[in-house]
Amino acid sequence: MDRQPGLSVRLKLTLSYAGFIVLADRYIYTLMARDLVRGTDEKWLKNIYGLALRMLWNREDAEDATQEILVRIVTRLSQFDFRSRLQTWAYRVAVNYVLDVKKSAVERLNLSFDRFADSLTTGLDVGVTSDAERSVLVEEVKVGCTLAMLQCLDRPHRMAYVLGELMELSGPDASEVLEISPDLFRKRLQHARAAVLSFTKAYCGLASDSAPCRCNRQVAGALQDGRVNSHQLNFAGTRSSFEETRALVRQVDEARWALEVHRTSHPKASSIDFARRLLDTIGGQE
Repeated sequence: MDRQPGLSVRLKLTLSYAGFIVLADRYIYTLMARDLVRGTDEKWLKNIYGLALRMLWNREDAEDATQEILVRIVTRLSQFDFRSRLQTWAYRVAVNYVLDVKKSAVERLNLSFDRFADSLTTGLDVGVTSDAERSVLVEEVKVGCTLAMLQCLDRPHRMAYVLGELMELSGPDASEVLEISPDLFRKRLQHARAAVLSFTKAYCGLASDSAPCRCNRQVAGALQDGRVNSHQLNFAGTRSSFEETRALVRQVDEARWALEVHRTSHPKASSIDFARRLLDTIGGQE
């Protein structure tokens, strides 16, 4: 008995189904990109960029990482199995990419808290007396410093600190994003928190009156050694002064001053329209 016609029908059905899935994925892909273009996920986009920037320090590296992360999220939607929230799954894609991407130039410096402390104390301009002077250069130094401080942590502990303290994900959510146990996440976060707290209390004048460093006293040295380029700022979006930032930090309980140094540090948004780039990548039309 010739069963070839029956096999052909099944094969056609299989291929038709496969084609439907491809078209469906493409449709979802395009819809999500269009939603991004319309700005419905603006906060989410900022979170992805902020995560990449705090992990890599370098703005260009963070922008490249953000673009690649968004493409991966959209093109891998078919892998989402609804066992977690979509946001959790998307953050997992982002985290996996950032943890695996090659080290940025700053990361390759293998910065430690001791080495960073030496650079801060060496670069101080003790002749500066006005803590109230507002400047984009003060803001550039402040934001760059807080981002550099995070580079003193290795990637696993840095990621735990960014997710748990700066993005304020709950322990269960963060451990799910990282695909580790809640106990291991808690240990990493505690270690990172203790290291950042110890360093900040010892060296940062925003969180300690006895600490030697002041943002405004770093400006001259940063300009001289090239850490800051007054004609091409990487991080500052507004003017600030050491005095007003210190006042903001100290609006919370003293035990949280070190954390508040980071939470009051807001790098300027990327000038890249990631949503538009994503739409251009997939060739969608509005």
